[in-house]
Amino acid sequence: MKANLEVIILGIAAVIDYGIGDPEDWWHPVQGIGWAISRLSKVAIITCQGKWQLRWCGIILGLGIILGSGTTSWIIVHLAKNIHSLLGIVVQSILLASCFAARSLWFAAEAVLSSLVKGNITVTRNQLSQYVGRDTDNLSEEEILRAVLETVSENAVDGVTSPLFYAIVGAFFPGIGLVPFALGYKAVSTLDSMIGYQTDPFKDLGWFSAKLEDYLTWVPCRLTVLTLALISGKPLAILSICCRDAPHDPSPNSGWSECVYAAILGVQLGGTNTYQSKLKHKPLLGDFLHPITPTIIYRALRLTQICFLLWLGLGIVGLLCLTNLTFF
Repeated sequence: MKANLEVIILGIAAVIDYGIGDPEDWWHPVQGIGWAISRLSKVAIITCQGKWQLRWCGIILGLGIILGSGTTSWIIVHLAKNIHSLLGIVVQSILLASCFAARSLWFAAEAVLSSLVKGNITVTRNQLSQYVGRDTDNLSEEEILRAVLETVSENAVDGVTSPLFYAIVGAFFPGIGLVPFALGYKAVSTLDSMIGYQTDPFKDLGWFSAKLEDYLTWVPCRLTVLTLALISGKPLAILSICCRDAPHDPSPNSGWSECVYAAILGVQLGGTNTYQSKLKHKPLLGDFLHPITPTIIYRALRLTQICFLLWLGLGIVGLLCLTNLTFF
């Protein structure tokens, strides 16, 4: 019975994310996580002096945010279930849906592409700056399209498949549940995006969070690459390109997620970007068979949707099988 409830919650959460995404005027759990990270990191930077003090502060900060996020969500779910089982399902579904970013990723890409198609490149650059870390003021149309596709392909793992992966893992731990696992991963991802930089003042403070995010994303990233390669219908060719190019990327995960999309779509990602007026060169991923177009970006978004639905289906089947095995 417990597994059946988890199946229902997974299904409702997927429908919520697909239907409405994350409305801008609604409070989002990641906002609360981000607020806590911002305040605590400022205190840590002021209080801690020296490399190792900052690293220990970073470990305590990271573990505190992750455990706090998971524990808080568990308490909220537990209280809701005690009030009424139906309320428990609703609360879990909403919290879990907030961990998925498939629809939000689509909306973000669509907003940038819509402005670009209208020819308003200044507005397009401003919109893009909300979603990427690179400087956007002087990007050409081709560079904007590459930036959008790189964001879509990287966040497919960080914002879609990895939270789903950990939600499914959490569903197999009845005492904890799928929401704390998924929200715990979102906390790790948020820590990495906010303080996981290799530059001061976050170089040492965010070291633990950045490394932990790399490790926790490693398995779902490789599974995503394998899934997408199978979906493409030419897995050996796709994986060959990924094995050739992805290891050259400094990130152990984003290079693989970007490369699999580049290989499937026949485009090339990577190259030179500017961050805070400083040039940064990234290895080229994939082969330049086609220029990047809005149509190709929408194909990438659909690939992410298919992968998400496939994982969701497999997770539901696995939970239902677990229920049947329990009866024997």
